[in-house]
Amino acid sequence: MEPMRRHHDMGGLEAGPIDREPHELSWGEVRIHALVNLISAPGDPPLLTVDQQRRAIENLGAEEYDRLSYYERWLEALVTNLLYKGVITTEDLRRKLQEVEQREAADHG
Repeated sequence: MEPMRRHHDMGGLEAGPIDREPHELSWGEVRIHALVNLISAPGDPPLLTVDQQRRAIENLGAEEYDRLSYYERWLEALVTNLLYKGVITTEDLRRKLQEVEQREAADHG
């Protein structure tokens, strides 16, 4: 019996061409990359491992996985892991998102 393939598992499937041209990361992508690297820095025990980050990305539903960009998946997985580990709470997240929305509104108001 063939093992069940999860949505993110594209190994061996036709997925079309891959754009291998270097491109500059956006400001947000650079920040997400830096955050994950900082939180994954060696510790005893580490706050976040590559395996935990990968598992959270792989656990995104098919619709969410397809909707999000590469770094949006990283961010979603990071938030999921930090919530799961109790590093942040949903209230912390709500409050910070509110601050960002207010700042954005003031900047563009």
